[in-house]
Amino acid sequence: MKIKKTKETKNTTNRMLHRIGALGKEKADVLFLFLPFILIDVCIRIIGRDIHYFQAAMVLPNLIFNLIWIVLVTGLSISIKQKAGKIVYLISFGISFVLFLVNAIYYSLTGFFFSFNLIFMAGEGSSYILDAVIHANPLIYLMAVVILASAVLACRKFPKRNRKAALKNVLILLAGFVILHLLTPFLLGKESKTLEWDNWRNPRNVYSSFNDANKCMKICGIYEYTFRDFYLTFLGPEDEGDKADLDYLKKAYENPKTGSKNEYTGMFKGKNVIFLQLEGIDDWLLTEKDMPNLYSLMKHSMVFDEHYSYYNGGGSTFNSELAVNTGLITPVSYTQNAYTFNRNRFDHSLAKLFGAQGYAVNAFHMNTEEYYSRGINYKNWGYDDYYGLLDRNSYKDLKYEFDRELILNEEFYQKMFQSGEKFLHYIITYTPHTPFTTQKGMGKQLAEDIYEGKQIPDLSEEESARMYAGETDRMIGLLMKALEDNNLLNDTVIAAFSDHYLYTLNDKSILEQYKQTNNNLINHTPFFIWSSDMKPQKIEKVNSQIDILPTILNLFGIEYISDYYIGNDIFDKNYTGYAFFSDYSWYDGNVYVEDGAVTNGGKIDEKELNRINTKINNLIRKNDLTLKYDYFRKIETKDQ
Repeated sequence: MKIKKTKETKNTTNRMLHRIGALGKEKADVLFLFLPFILIDVCIRIIGRDIHYFQAAMVLPNLIFNLIWIVLVTGLSISIKQKAGKIVYLISFGISFVLFLVNAIYYSLTGFFFSFNLIFMAGEGSSYILDAVIHANPLIYLMAVVILASAVLACRKFPKRNRKAALKNVLILLAGFVILHLLTPFLLGKESKTLEWDNWRNPRNVYSSFNDANKCMKICGIYEYTFRDFYLTFLGPEDEGDKADLDYLKKAYENPKTGSKNEYTGMFKGKNVIFLQLEGIDDWLLTEKDMPNLYSLMKHSMVFDEHYSYYNGGGSTFNSELAVNTGLITPVSYTQNAYTFNRNRFDHSLAKLFGAQGYAVNAFHMNTEEYYSRGINYKNWGYDDYYGLLDRNSYKDLKYEFDRELILNEEFYQKMFQSGEKFLHYIITYTPHTPFTTQKGMGKQLAEDIYEGKQIPDLSEEESARMYAGETDRMIGLLMKALEDNNLLNDTVIAAFSDHYLYTLNDKSILEQYKQTNNNLINHTPFFIWSSDMKPQKIEKVNSQIDILPTILNLFGIEYISDYYIGNDIFDKNYTGYAFFSDYSWYDGNVYVEDGAVTNGGKIDEKELNRINTKINNLIRKNDLTLKYDYFRKIETKDQ
């Protein structure tokens, strides 16, 4: 009897061990099901390793997003009958694998991850698809082989129990997924509701706006990125728009007029052009002593004496880039940063219109393509490429902040001056950037470079700012020499303007010495156009950054639709000249109007005052609604 009980105990123990072993093996097999999906995400991250965007708040949400999507797919697969479960698993893997290839190849080709929004423009790049596949990074195909091998292994390890669908397990799985998916975005931190220049750094803002493919991929991982991108592109609640808004836009854009011709039309037709967007070069810095090269250039130029930069909220440097490149400005009536409109359609941008004339169009700057999402924005505007020093070079010090590096860099030099192509270059300087000091950072290194081993004097903030401006001027000198050395000087036009007045000074009393600071006329900044065969002249008509694009198009004899911009050709005889600002104030060279009333003592007919007040309000409304509803896409789609 004792022997019989011992045998029964032994058999029971063996069965239990067998079940435990089988259960352990099944759980181990389930881990193999995770492997292909994990590898896909890891490989995408390796491919996008050069994207310079990381915040600590991204780590945990990223892991959770990936985990819940992978667990959802594998959990559903093993919670239903084996055959059906295997089909679900293979379909899920197949879709994920195709998305991996599409994203990897597209990134290899463009430097950006794929977005479903691109499907609407598929016809523009269809002829390049085969070429892109052939010339993609070979590492992509090596990764693809490894991923496929892991998928084959996962199929071999697929649990073989022929169970009925476990409805309870499925419901628990779905409930857990939904709860975690709703809560995870909150782990990205607090979303900024105000217009700050660095909202592009905030992971929660990036996730909410979801208009920068590279940053979103870094934040979410490929599975959440794909789902959210697909949802927002095809299924998200489309803003049908307020009827009054849409009726207003329809009226504003019906029967669009082309730009009128005048005595300046085609003055520079066929020439190369360089746009110099000068960081922080206020009018009081552009002196013969501080900036001899730029000063000399200006003295032999067409100078727009009454020019004003446009400042609104955060990121005023990029605000200028938007204005000059698209003819539109950062919205006034609602909060949205300029760099977030990279999904909008701008078929009449500076780059696209010059590109259509056979120009090579490229942008050059110190900072990375991720900063202000410049890479994706410049591509959207039609540039061939955006060249950032930090994207293409490694530096052991802060010399990349010296503006002269934009010319001294061999790759940049070759692209700018030795490509043999007719070109438009958009060059954005950087050096005159806060803090203005010789005690630390770039200022200290620049002072050491200038004084070459001598004792560095204790410079004031104003003196430091002038020293910084001098570095920009050295770049101008190198630029002009490069044009001369490469026989481009007589065939190149330079349009130079400042992005904003030097508001980054800590000591505001400096500005009070040189500028009117009690209203928006503080935004007065330099703007001039140089060509070797042009006589110097002064243009007294008031203008602003939104007028640069139509003015340049007219000077180069490029036809354009004037109604597609809120600015004007400065030489248009019907344009009397004015500049308006983000608080609806405006200036026409005679009166400064704030809150609808003249505040500078100037005289104007009341009827004319009301007319211009209404005009400014209508221009701002047209600008803001055009961007809000991506109205150019509606126009182009209708035309097609």
